[in-house]
Amino acid sequence: MAIEKQMLKKNNQCKVKFMLPGEIAEAATSVHLVGDFNNWDRMDMPMKKRKDGTFYVSIELEPGREYQFRYLLDNHRWENDSEADKHVPSGVGDSTNSVLSI
Repeated sequence: MAIEKQMLKKNNQCKVKFMLPGEIAEAATSVHLVGDFNNWDRMDMPMKKRKDGTFYVSIELEPGREYQFRYLLDNHRWENDSEADKHVPSGVGDSTNSVLSI
């Protein structure tokens, strides 16, 4: 997994590119980025699939904050990002959320 961060001078935002490798996504036909930045809307941020099987999406976020997120595969399987800045309990069972600090 990979997360790339780039500060944008034009609007004081941080462009973040989220990538989920094909070996994690396996045979998934859809992957969505879900987090507190989109009110945990399961359909709001679909990720695009590359020929190599990697899913990706880029978004702009306000710097100076932490954002919790997860990947939702085929509307039923949740995945964390192993390269997230940290992981915190989600409050639902024993699951955790990935955390991105900007």
